[in-house]
Amino acid sequence: MELRVKLFADGAEKSGMLEIYNNPLISGFTTNPTLMRKAGITDYKSFSLDILSVIKDKPISLEVFSDEFNEMERQAYEIASWGENVYVKIPITNTKSESSIPLVKKLSDAKIKVNVTAMMTVKQVKDAIPALINSPGSYVSVFAGRIADAGIDPLPIMKEVMDLLLSHKNVELIWASPRELFNVVQADLIGCHIITATNDILKKLPTLGKDLTQFSLETVKMFYRDAQAAGYTI
Repeated sequence: MELRVKLFADGAEKSGMLEIYNNPLISGFTTNPTLMRKAGITDYKSFSLDILSVIKDKPISLEVFSDEFNEMERQAYEIASWGENVYVKIPITNTKSESSIPLVKKLSDAKIKVNVTAMMTVKQVKDAIPALINSPGSYVSVFAGRIADAGIDPLPIMKEVMDLLLSHKNVELIWASPRELFNVVQADLIGCHIITATNDILKKLPTLGKDLTQFSLETVKMFYRDAQAAGYTI
């Protein structure tokens, strides 16, 4: 199945990132402090520089982790200095629900590539777009998977965001936090620029477009094989 949407690998496992880097289907990378902590990363800068010493020709998003805007700004300049392919992830607000948009504008005006992250509403994207006008290239990350977790269909929201971005060619939409492979198909159908994907989802890519009758037979064979291997009797 041919896909127009760009696939970005989401994770912080060094070996997995470097293995995926050689996959021509992968166009970029994203990570965040939560993924880094889960992967056991203790030195943020050393890990980032280590990865960037290999991944030089595909975009990679690295996130600030302060809750104070002055420190966020300092971190953003530092992170941006690590490579031409680095996008600095700035959450749409801090933990006090104070808007990060003034900082996003300041960074964009300084020609730093920004990834505005943790967004879940059309209004948040509308508010962020003017701050990205002077950006050399930027992303807006809308967490479609978390929207779905709230019992809300993310598709109309993602479509509306795509409509908003039609006149802003320097801003790309990232379909973030997908929950299943079908989300890749959905993102592709609406013309979404990018979708992030964990290793679990990326491993399922070969099943796209598979004949369902054949898929059914393979499932039956799997059940039979596992029952035999377990030595079950009644």
